[in-house]
Amino acid sequence: MSIERRPDSGSGGLSEADAAWPRRLRRIVRAGLTNWGHPDLAETAELLLTELTTNALRHAGGPDIGIRVHLQGYHLVIKVNDGSPLRPALRCAGPDDENGRGLLLVESLSEAWGVSEDGTTTWCTLPLTEGLSDTHPAAATAPVLRDIPLDLPADPSAAGLARIQARILLTVLSWPGNQHLAIDVLRVLIDNAVQHALPPGTAGQHLGACLSVTEADELLIDVTDPNPTFPDFDKAIAGEPGRRLWEIARQGVKLTWFAGPEFDGKTVRAALRPGQVDL
Repeated sequence: MSIERRPDSGSGGLSEADAAWPRRLRRIVRAGLTNWGHPDLAETAELLLTELTTNALRHAGGPDIGIRVHLQGYHLVIKVNDGSPLRPALRCAGPDDENGRGLLLVESLSEAWGVSEDGTTTWCTLPLTEGLSDTHPAAATAPVLRDIPLDLPADPSAAGLARIQARILLTVLSWPGNQHLAIDVLRVLIDNAVQHALPPGTAGQHLGACLSVTEADELLIDVTDPNPTFPDFDKAIAGEPGRRLWEIARQGVKLTWFAGPEFDGKTVRAALRPGQVDL
């Protein structure tokens, strides 16, 4: 989500409008974690989000602050973009100082934290506990045994090249499953990324894919693109006209997507069970 700053230019502190945002965000993140099946993380996540947001409200240079809270793999990720290239740094606050301990708290409570290369985004992570829901299959997969990345051009030729490479790579990975279905899934995910996630005429874009096999002999097909959002994902896999994602989802393929703190963009993941699948 994006929030509009209304700084108090007179006092140099937070305005009443800006000071109300951390409280609202705490309610939002608690509701989200409850919905995702991780209410046990709510208290810590509230503190982390409050500190990062308050820091951004105090020091941001732009009119807006971008906030994203999502699940990635085995972690909860919190990202706050303040639009300022000035990188935040840990401070050694004195015993009588009222401020200056925010990032120290983030460092002590989170599993990891950092700042994006351009300095605009501060992120932190919390490890997820057991009991993940089936609605988040990306976080519920077994550990990966072996994986092979595919280097693809960010243009419509990517799907055809991926199909050619996949025939060989699936043999190398020795995945005991329906390879014809796997190749079709890979093509659909890449076609979807090219059509909906690559802005035309933009140079320097990246499109990547990776095939992985887990300890449970599950095949993971990851396709990464530069668009960090996926509007109406649930509708797309439930049968929205014009999308082929629902066609592979109805064949027992689990689909999810997630963004990560270490890259700008998203990954769409398909998880296929071992063994033959009835088409």
